[in-house]
Amino acid sequence: MKMAGFNVELQALTVPLPIWRAQVTADDWRAAASAVREGGGRLLALWGSASEAGQTVSVAYAMPEGMIWLELPVQGSAASYPDLLPFFATAARLQRAVADLSGLLAAGSQDTRPWLAHGAWPLDYLPLGHGVDVAPIFPDAALIDYPFVRVEGDGVHEIAVGPVHAGVIEPGHFRFSVVGEKVLRLEQRLGYTHKGIEQRMTQLPPLQAHRLAGRVSGDSTVAYAWAYCMALEAATGCTITPRAAHLRALLLERERVANHLGDLGALGNDAAFAFGLAQFSRLREDWLRLSKDVFGHRLLMDCVQPGGVASDLDALRIERLRQQCDAIEREVQTLHTVYDEHAGLQDRFMTTGCVAPALAAQLGLTGLAGRASAQARDLRCDQPWPPYAQLQVKMATHNNGDVAARVSVRFDEVFESLRLIRAMLTDLPIGAVQQSVTLPEQPSQGAGWVEGWRGEVFVALALDGASHQHRIRRCHLHDPSWQNWPVLEHAVIGNIVPDFPLINKSFNLSYSGHDL
Repeated sequence: MKMAGFNVELQALTVPLPIWRAQVTADDWRAAASAVREGGGRLLALWGSASEAGQTVSVAYAMPEGMIWLELPVQGSAASYPDLLPFFATAARLQRAVADLSGLLAAGSQDTRPWLAHGAWPLDYLPLGHGVDVAPIFPDAALIDYPFVRVEGDGVHEIAVGPVHAGVIEPGHFRFSVVGEKVLRLEQRLGYTHKGIEQRMTQLPPLQAHRLAGRVSGDSTVAYAWAYCMALEAATGCTITPRAAHLRALLLERERVANHLGDLGALGNDAAFAFGLAQFSRLREDWLRLSKDVFGHRLLMDCVQPGGVASDLDALRIERLRQQCDAIEREVQTLHTVYDEHAGLQDRFMTTGCVAPALAAQLGLTGLAGRASAQARDLRCDQPWPPYAQLQVKMATHNNGDVAARVSVRFDEVFESLRLIRAMLTDLPIGAVQQSVTLPEQPSQGAGWVEGWRGEVFVALALDGASHQHRIRRCHLHDPSWQNWPVLEHAVIGNIVPDFPLINKSFNLSYSGHDL
């Protein structure tokens, strides 16, 4: 494949979606970033790697034609690579995380504050450096007193929230600059738990690592497990059966419905409409209980496995799933009418937390939040992989970009997922649900790209060959929350402080997926 304005030959990966890969020079790196931006592409992921052979920084771009994965070898103890921030706003935090984990710096970047380094490890330690000898990147003061951006003026004061929150929630710090109750600026700091998942992935056998991938963000376990398995199957040359592909998609749509039901209830509750929380919580609980009965786990963990899925469906289970779709659809339709006609609820939803389409495009807003701001992108429609290619998914979009729009997209996606589940249950192909996966003798690479309920989940995988016990050399797992957390900071501006929980829930971004 050739891309306009970029002359490097791209090699196609053996994967259900169109993905191309190439190794580039620093000049190619810049040229590619410019060509992607001019061609309507987006920055999908950025990560660093280190091995005995040296250091590499990698980038994944989402293009209308598919995905492009580029690798840039870098050398030296002060290794750097060209800054992507002039081309993509979402690069800022990704580059800071790469510096924290791998020691690779974006040359010329203006924001060099640590992102994941909260003082929990020594200054000269790089979790993904693998013995690379580098000088300390950040001064001691940066780890003790994080320099939040200050807003000054008459009547301006700060409200600090977190990182410890009430209830069951992961840590994150939110620094509000306000006048009265009106928000002038919000700045986030995340990454407090740093679980070391990407380092741990290199210590697991490739055929077992899908279980850890499925726990990066528990509400997206199917999306992560499928993306990892897709990458592994690409690296090993394994092709799953049509029945296994249908069952994976069925699991993914059940995951989507479960999360939308939970969020619709929570959004009602944040707008003082407790009836909505009670009803949607009941529906979600019924949904999760049937998932446990049919698939063995409420959240569907470990159901997607290398080579296929963990279990098959018989006629009785198929009928139970179909009947539940019909019952849930009737109740959600009734609740949809209630939400639309409740004046108090709509008063809280409409014009609150607005992200204009132009801003969403500039900041790279993705997933359901992006579709609510006129960013009409959904891998199930744009790059349909089996079985979505034959299901003709109808994309849910909205132009207003406020809480009401994000609620509307959730309702539409619930109805479409229920339709897809019924269609897959009706036309479930005959055949096996599991294929054997044989690890290759030589080093290999693969990628997985899946439209989870929150947005695009991406996994890049590099395997060593038999001479290194078939170990995972590098596995990068990317959550769409990386793109969307910065947009939330803009969505809150101009709103009142009490509306932040409502706006925050309308995005419902992942702390855990943002904190590897």
